[in-house]
Amino acid sequence: MTDVKRPVKLSCRNLWKVFGAGSEEFMRRNNGAASAQALGEARLIGAVRQASIDVHEGEIFIVMGLSGSGKSTLLRCLSRLIEPTYGEVNFDGRDLLKASDAELIEIRRHKMGMVFQHFALLPHLTVLENVGFPLSVQGVPKPEQKKRAQAVIDLVGLKGREHHYPRELSGGQQQRVGIARSLAVEPEIWFLDEPFSALDPLIRREMQSELMRLQGVLKKTIVFITHDFDEAIKLADRIAIMKDGEIIQIGAPEELVLNPATDYVAEFTRDVNRAKVMSAQSLMRASAAGGQHAGKVDAKAKVETFAADIVGANLPFAVTDGKGRLLGEVTPQAVIDLLAGRHVKQAQP
Repeated sequence: MTDVKRPVKLSCRNLWKVFGAGSEEFMRRNNGAASAQALGEARLIGAVRQASIDVHEGEIFIVMGLSGSGKSTLLRCLSRLIEPTYGEVNFDGRDLLKASDAELIEIRRHKMGMVFQHFALLPHLTVLENVGFPLSVQGVPKPEQKKRAQAVIDLVGLKGREHHYPRELSGGQQQRVGIARSLAVEPEIWFLDEPFSALDPLIRREMQSELMRLQGVLKKTIVFITHDFDEAIKLADRIAIMKDGEIIQIGAPEELVLNPATDYVAEFTRDVNRAKVMSAQSLMRASAAGGQHAGKVDAKAKVETFAADIVGANLPFAVTDGKGRLLGEVTPQAVIDLLAGRHVKQAQP
């Protein structure tokens, strides 16, 4: 889970993207506040409405929602690929909406990486040339281009395919090229807009694992768009759920499942496998005096990682913090109830 003490890398405040004639004047006249009814009466469409988020350095922040919820539009506003209608966007404490076109180009070239659902590889260039392309745009000398491109090609597991063309690669390999290309510029923040949604399920899971491996090495600040909650809970430090252009709730996956803020969030998370999301800490109870423990688990460990062991042992497991201190215990029955869909949250010690 993300340490909230980390610096905020990217943020937005009361961000709006409204489509339609006179949208900017309408938002100014209404001081950055408008109801859905008011927008409709003005024949305007609020694709993003009053969005406010903080993305901390080194976290994977996932924005999710159904098709048309505004999640991709929000990402494009955060990177200024499209112009917000109203609000603030701050990157490293700097208001991006006040940056000139030349300044924005430099920020995108040197500090932002972007990966989209469609790979957009250049078919006439090899893997090495595709990956090195953004470096050539930066004016990086050719020897340095090749060196940096080769390094990220190796990093994403494509060593030996440097001289292949996109048509000679599988879908997963093409997406790896797209990822390598975006990493070649050594970005400070990485925007990924449904990068795996066009892939077959097996390749998609492979790429999710690859992303987690890369994140373990690179510690990037990532804004990731998806409509798949299983993908979100596998990858996210925190998740923002959007509906009709608004952010409904922000929290860690476990928070959203255990404490949904609205009926919509509850319905959105209803079919989630709780064992994948819930931690030992959320399921534990106070330790019984003099009780036996068949083993121990970290408080942050997901239930699915120890469910088989605790049920097989038929004895409670001790729950400990990062320093090995006893916090409580998880019982086999609590795990069985969770797996059977009968979970009742245990009282905390």
